Amino acid sequence: MPITRETLDDTAHVGIDGELTIYTVAELAAALLPHIGAAPRLQLDLSQVTEMDGAGLQLLAVIQREAGNTGTALSLAGQSQAVAQALQLCRNGAF
Repeated sequence: MPITRETLDDTAHVGIDGELTIYTVAELAAALLPHIGAAPRLQLDLSQVTEMDGAGLQLLAVIQREAGNTGTALSLAGQSQAVAQALQLCRNGAF
């Protein structure tokens, strides 16, 4: 799973390309979580995520929690259709 990281000014820009699923979250968590708090702002680009499941949603919740714990301002730069659909299911309580 390719992850891009770049820090410009006070913002760490992180992009995820590929699946955000049970098969990839452990690797992603290991790559992302240590960097939260390294910059005052974290911008997460999810525009290239091809698939997202409940484990991916959990990882996003952990990233949000850890950003809050470290005082890091978190924002989303983009959402693929897969991400938008997963988030919409959560908002609608479709289950």
